[in-house]
Amino acid sequence: MRYISTRGTAPVLQFDEVLLAGLARDGGLYVPETWPQFTADDIKSFRTMNYADVAFAVIKPFVAGTVDDAALKTILDDTYAGFNHAAVAPLKQLGANDWMMELFHGPTLAFKDYALQVVGRLFDHVLAKRGKRITIVGATSGDTGSAAIEACRDRDNVDIFILHPAGRVSEVQRRQMTTVIADNVHNLAVDGSFDDCQDLVKALFNDHAFRDEIGLSAVNSINWARIMCQIAYYFWAGVQLGAPDREVSFSVPSGNFGNVYAGYAALQMGLPIKQFVVGSNSNDILARFFDKGVMKMDGVHPTISPSMDIQVSSNFERLLFDLYDRDGAAIVELMTEFRKTGIMEMSQGRFAKARELFDGYRLDDDQTRAAILDVYQKTGELVDPHSVIGIAAGRACNRDHTVPMIALATAHPAKFPDAVKQASGIYPDLPERLSDLYDRPEKLEPMTNDAAALMAHVRKNRRAA
Repeated sequence: MRYISTRGTAPVLQFDEVLLAGLARDGGLYVPETWPQFTADDIKSFRTMNYADVAFAVIKPFVAGTVDDAALKTILDDTYAGFNHAAVAPLKQLGANDWMMELFHGPTLAFKDYALQVVGRLFDHVLAKRGKRITIVGATSGDTGSAAIEACRDRDNVDIFILHPAGRVSEVQRRQMTTVIADNVHNLAVDGSFDDCQDLVKALFNDHAFRDEIGLSAVNSINWARIMCQIAYYFWAGVQLGAPDREVSFSVPSGNFGNVYAGYAALQMGLPIKQFVVGSNSNDILARFFDKGVMKMDGVHPTISPSMDIQVSSNFERLLFDLYDRDGAAIVELMTEFRKTGIMEMSQGRFAKARELFDGYRLDDDQTRAAILDVYQKTGELVDPHSVIGIAAGRACNRDHTVPMIALATAHPAKFPDAVKQASGIYPDLPERLSDLYDRPEKLEPMTNDAAALMAHVRKNRRAA
């Protein structure tokens, strides 16, 4: 399997090189040169498999030639054996053809665990083979950081620096990062928004001398390995509800577009998907795009669903690459203009192509609270303010009620207890293994919104090679 950059000029790489590189050297994102294909019979065979075995079947072609089958199988079995539900990603029925897939049974109670617990082990495997070490610098709007830290803590060949927007993540999200006291873990509270954090990370990746000096790598969803692992749960959900003999639809609360893009990848590989609904909060750049065909940046507004407080959806570039017939030069022109003007406008033809599959829907904070209460009163399920946006968006935009609509529940309600209690009157408790989270000591450092200062901090604090 070979990987190409969405901007067309970076070297073509194999999986292990893409894993360690993160962002392509031309500023683009890596995607497979061709999509692996699964026949209807292949997909039917998933029906008798457990989650780890489905993940093995889905991921295997993406790592071909770089990670052997036995090592991959061990990594996946070890990863998902540690999740707190026998089904790993259980489906719950909310209505006649309304479903929710719970993606919060990993160690940090968020969907990011399903990929990052694998990615941490893949880093170990590849780095041990190469006798190398890396420095990970990542940005988080809340959940990626804790999942990445949990996946990389105490690993000999990895140092990890995670940037979060100061005061703009929930207390549980912050504490899940800052209470991990390990020599290789560094939490940085940035004076700015998540987009500022993300821009700092990209600045470091685009400084090639610095990148080479410290062995820079990424765990954000700019890293293809994250997307690859998430594709598995789309196939898992599909076969539970009748695929490939029956189409399914998905509704995904989305900020950075990585989670829903993994579903798009599953479609390209053969899973029969009728529709994707992209749910947004007040930071509704994606919902506005799927309404009008124009992507226009606005200021980032703090909300009760902070993991979606994003205005620059990095992974959208991967979809654009296909919408523009995989023309890297066209993507460079498009993204340069977007960064310069804050506006990206598509031709009607390309917009129509996107709308064949995608709908967008927005809920503000008041609507989100009302939706949490409504779901609880009607189903008895207490859901967090991100997951409920997926549920409500799927119900509002469902084009065909004969097709199962599967909303992705991306976080445990206890990650956002104040918002859930305000909406429902019920304070969700943390699972037993995290019950002392509020009592654990924290370690974090403030960071200015300045790339040079960040580079100096990373140089000073990473362990020697």
